[in-house]
Amino acid sequence: MAEELVLERLDLELEANGHDHHTADLCREKLVVRRGQAFRLTLHFKGRNYEASVDSLTFSVTTGPAPSKEAGTRARFPLSDAVEEGAWTAKVVDQRDSALSLQFSTPPNAPIGLYRLSLEASTGYQGSSFVLGHFILLFNPWCAEDSVYLDSDEERQEYILTQHGFIYQGSAKFINNIPWNFGQFEDGILDICLLLLDKNPKFLRDAGRDCSRRSSPVYVGRVVSGMVNCNDDQGVLLGRWDNNYGDGISPMFWIGSVDILRRWKSSGCQRVKYGQCWVFAAVACTVLRCLGIPTRVVTNYNSAHDQNSNLLIEYFRNEFGEIQGDKSEMIWNFHCWVESWMSRPDLQPGYEGWQALDPTPQEKSEGTYCCGPVPVRAIKEGDLSTKYDAPFVFAEVNADVVDWIRQEDGSMHKSINHSLVVGLKISTKSVGRDQRQDITDTYKYPEGSPEEREAFKRANHLNKLTDKENTGLAMRIRVSQSMSMGSDFDVFAYITNNTSEEHTCRLLLCARTVSYNGILGPECGTKDLLNLSLAPFSEKSIPLRILYEKYCDCLTESNLIKVRGLLTEPAVNSYLLAERDIYLENPEIKIRILGEPKQKRKLVAEVSLRNPLTTPLSNCIFTVEGAGLTEEQKVVEIPDPVEAGEEAKVRVDLLPLHVGRHKLVVNFESDKLKAVKGFRNVIVGPA
Repeated sequence: MAEELVLERLDLELEANGHDHHTADLCREKLVVRRGQAFRLTLHFKGRNYEASVDSLTFSVTTGPAPSKEAGTRARFPLSDAVEEGAWTAKVVDQRDSALSLQFSTPPNAPIGLYRLSLEASTGYQGSSFVLGHFILLFNPWCAEDSVYLDSDEERQEYILTQHGFIYQGSAKFINNIPWNFGQFEDGILDICLLLLDKNPKFLRDAGRDCSRRSSPVYVGRVVSGMVNCNDDQGVLLGRWDNNYGDGISPMFWIGSVDILRRWKSSGCQRVKYGQCWVFAAVACTVLRCLGIPTRVVTNYNSAHDQNSNLLIEYFRNEFGEIQGDKSEMIWNFHCWVESWMSRPDLQPGYEGWQALDPTPQEKSEGTYCCGPVPVRAIKEGDLSTKYDAPFVFAEVNADVVDWIRQEDGSMHKSINHSLVVGLKISTKSVGRDQRQDITDTYKYPEGSPEEREAFKRANHLNKLTDKENTGLAMRIRVSQSMSMGSDFDVFAYITNNTSEEHTCRLLLCARTVSYNGILGPECGTKDLLNLSLAPFSEKSIPLRILYEKYCDCLTESNLIKVRGLLTEPAVNSYLLAERDIYLENPEIKIRILGEPKQKRKLVAEVSLRNPLTTPLSNCIFTVEGAGLTEEQKVVEIPDPVEAGEEAKVRVDLLPLHVGRHKLVVNFESDKLKAVKGFRNVIVGPA
């Protein structure tokens, strides 16, 4: 009788599997593979090798704390030459000396997560079992049968493998890009993403069902949307919007997701303070890319927060144009969410592709603060019956705005505001380039087109189907060329009279600092013209000077000032409102790389910023990080004040770990100049 098979060791073939499965950065110490794609393992036996005629090998894989065959979280399969499509299989690919090389295949719809692999070996009446080890299974955009399949290699590179990107802020008229270090393949991040799944309330209630449902990117996306905020659970980030961040970190100061996720884990999954929409979106993007779901961050300008689903935002203002009363429904200057690419077998055909997911806690969905995934196509078509949360996302890009002016006697008059259009310049980073891509046309048909009217009818959007009144007077806010932090500048109310009559009006101009979510700060410039005469068929430009000394102490980290013009014609009770959000440009951060970037060879980055203000900057701090360039975030303080016109300058040591294109991301903060971002691309060559 043949002696019993004895397993000496297992070779996980980390390098080859990591290369084949695009998980090389994750495969340094553990095996990480993608579903629906074969991977190799080599068994080394002690004494003799496997003999097909006398030995029987059977493998088991399990995931989750309560694995079962019915739930798809347990499978048992023999070593066999017959490969069954879409099933767990193992076959011999090579055999020499005491080594047996095997190829394992996994179903393209298997649940993702941490798996345990076991072996039962029997020779005649003798048998033994071995725990071979653990591996992690991810979604696979390279596999045509996987529900996250993406057929463009360029897009897979951008939306799965690229660890850096841009998030768009500012205003619709001045779009500002901030660099972000997603870092989905940095040390420990995959383990944190799996921990995040295991901390979700659905897992805690029924672990077996939750692990089974991890086969679906729709389900996983919904879980991640809920777990990135901490409103219902042990989620990652606590949101705050009141500019009081003393017991945490201001949302504006983050430059990457890695530091946030590591803080969450190291604190025992205590919430990290603080996040706002782009931070929630960026962390969700990191987690979803890490798990294998193609994802991108998008920004919507003039984004509506409609609480009662009537597709209408109503502002009630006093006779000076100032908003009164409830401010729960607002137009946010911009709002960020993510889109993930997946099929939707739960919906009608045509709704596969990009799905909107919003992890910022705004409204509850099925009792939880999460939003989506909802097909972007459904939003464009006005199909509001589509799950999940189509009415809320549709309103974000399509709500109508009505302004009511309350006079001293209590009577209400509708004002016309042609300057505010909801859902503008919807933006994401271009594929393979550091440029902005405008994707508004994926959410909306061209304004005034028959298709747009059909979508509004389908959505029962009666507000948008009524014709807008026009008095013959028009007003918009124009700006001067240079509006940078620390400068004084002019803005202009540009008024046209398109009628054959003269109009005598009152013009109120007011500038106030504002946060990106529409919360107003103090005034920083006003003008009141009681008797403004507008000749027939004429144009007038009225300037308003805005001084640095007026806005310097009340400007939020959003760098935004809202200018409002209210044109009143008392004789006919007519009100015309115009608003514009102005973004003040920060100074440039300059980054020089000293030396030639080579893998695993030390490198120095010189980082500097010139003080653009007329006063010194104190408490100056540079924060630097970059996936593949720094093992952890580096913080460098400048001990002495930086005088007006002088440079703040530091040097930071880098150690490039991987060959290829990387992005070094920098944040600068001081007492008077906050959340200044900069970046530099670094091309690392082989050692």
